[in-house]
Amino acid sequence: MSAPQRPVILNQLGPELGKALEEHPSRPVVIQDSVPAEPWKIAPEADILVTGGFASWKQAPRDWRFPERLKWVQSQTTGIEIYPPTLLRDRVMTCGRGLNALPIAEFVFAAILRSEKRLDETRARSEADWRRHDIGRVYGKTLGLIGYGSLGQAIARRALAFDMNVMVNRRTPWEGDGGIVAAGIDEIFAAADHLVIAAPLTAETEGLIDRKLLGAAKPGLHLINISRGGLVDQQALVAALVAGDIGSATLDVTTPEPLPDGHPLYTLPNVFISPHISWAGGDQDQAFQQRLMKNLDAYLKGEELEALVDPVRGY
Repeated sequence: MSAPQRPVILNQLGPELGKALEEHPSRPVVIQDSVPAEPWKIAPEADILVTGGFASWKQAPRDWRFPERLKWVQSQTTGIEIYPPTLLRDRVMTCGRGLNALPIAEFVFAAILRSEKRLDETRARSEADWRRHDIGRVYGKTLGLIGYGSLGQAIARRALAFDMNVMVNRRTPWEGDGGIVAAGIDEIFAAADHLVIAAPLTAETEGLIDRKLLGAAKPGLHLINISRGGLVDQQALVAALVAGDIGSATLDVTTPEPLPDGHPLYTLPNVFISPHISWAGGDQDQAFQQRLMKNLDAYLKGEELEALVDPVRGY
């Protein structure tokens, strides 16, 4: 990959990041276009695009093409399904893979502990509430993971620290290690007490969690989705929750986002919905800036970039 002596960068992520880019030793020309209404309208002189998962990307015209001069796109997000398909085919793209793994892993365990320890139900508000409650435990329980990238690995490490059994399904063939068992999705649904969806949304994984899998789940299963709502057949999920095929669900992602008022998932007592915030609470902005600068250095030297998106796999 050839790089210009003084790169031209279109920055769509705000003036603070733009200032940091301007201070890079290569003295890039930085074009600011913060929170663009039409992010696909890229200055033809730009060599690099720094962007995020703006909902407005969905409005890009079907026949649109990236400018010829644009060689590299750095996305702040991990998931890239929101971007036009031509982006993967025509340009080098890097993403935010792994940058949010730690806060999301913490969120997952907050959800697991909330479920097992029944924190909402056992809080004492009066003298009458001082009575025995039946609450659960985490040690000895089985955690299932659908997806085992940086996020799945961060969750698994914490599960092992809690003395949980860990079962993992991933796309790449793998034998398991360190007390982690590789298994098929159906095996995981049949055995897991808590099951986390941590896989990317692609054409192959859309609707992966369907009526059949939900119907074969271990009784009382707690399903946690912190990936993308599209991996779950949401209608089937509602039916499984109502029928008792699974015990409960923690959903940080849904389809669509936000869910419209009156959606049945809002009304089910065994569903906890958060507004796609499991990634929050960390130092993601700083981590992203560090990755961007590291990748910019590599780009200018013609070296391999970090967190490359595979155009075949789509993540």
